[in-house]
Amino acid sequence: MKIVMVTTNDPAGTAIGFRKAIHAASEHRCRVVTTEHRYNFAYEEDLHVPALSDLDELEQVLKDAELFHLHMGVDDDFRVGPWRLGDFFRGRPVIHHHHGEPPFRADPGRFASRERAAGRLALVSTPDLLHGYPDAHWVPNPVAFDEPEYRPVPRPRRGAVVVGHSPTRIELKNTETFERVTARLGADGIVGRVIRNTPHRECLRLKADCDLFFDHMQGYYGVSSLEALSQGVPTFAGLDHWNRRHLEAFCDGEPLPWVVTRNAAALERELRALAHDRDRRLAIGDASRAFIERAWHPRRIVAALDRVYHEAA
Repeated sequence: MKIVMVTTNDPAGTAIGFRKAIHAASEHRCRVVTTEHRYNFAYEEDLHVPALSDLDELEQVLKDAELFHLHMGVDDDFRVGPWRLGDFFRGRPVIHHHHGEPPFRADPGRFASRERAAGRLALVSTPDLLHGYPDAHWVPNPVAFDEPEYRPVPRPRRGAVVVGHSPTRIELKNTETFERVTARLGADGIVGRVIRNTPHRECLRLKADCDLFFDHMQGYYGVSSLEALSQGVPTFAGLDHWNRRHLEAFCDGEPLPWVVTRNAAALERELRALAHDRDRRLAIGDASRAFIERAWHPRRIVAALDRVYHEAA
């Protein structure tokens, strides 16, 4: 099947991540069309419209598509170069994929009603989004665990224990709480490292150098979690029971490696404990990497995605 993904910016590099996973684990072919850059992350690109000097390839890709996979609220009226995207659909299956973009979080029912009326299927990137769109399918974002930047690196012995945090939007990621907690723990040799507005490959390098990593305490997990787990870095997130149930079901009961911290007191307690227990840090890191290799393998994720593709087709 020839799949065309269309998005504005690529949310956390997930569209390119899906393209890589699809090519690695299936016979489908996938192209990714993007139309803008946000932030300073410099994710890999496929067909970035403003950078194309010749639009003939893009037009042919759109004409040849057998399934359209639309991210981030992209719809029929979305403009791709000089074209209205919906003019290429002509009865082909269309899937909408939501990543918790602000308009979706503000009113998921509006998107659900629109897509249901059009007879289309929808995907969400994390289980919490099913609360607002229970008819959608959750397919986890992949992580390129076999690429060098996603592999563990030797953990140096140093005076400080470095705790990383790489928020895109600090108001959604408990960044203020993280900074308060790590500031209080400075006397215990714990140093917070907030990574912001940094190209993705450099962000990965800085993250791999951390001893611990904090995602957020919003109840779910982010791509930041997946990257750190893949790198063998013990990762804190405030997973709630809803998200844990969905994760356990997807992973066939594999033990989840996250260190669950749902409030500042729990974060401070767990940080202090792990800062003084290097052997436990290394053990959790090894289990985190093994979890990604076993439970989060591209074959498992693409199989889930493929079921939705075939249902749509």
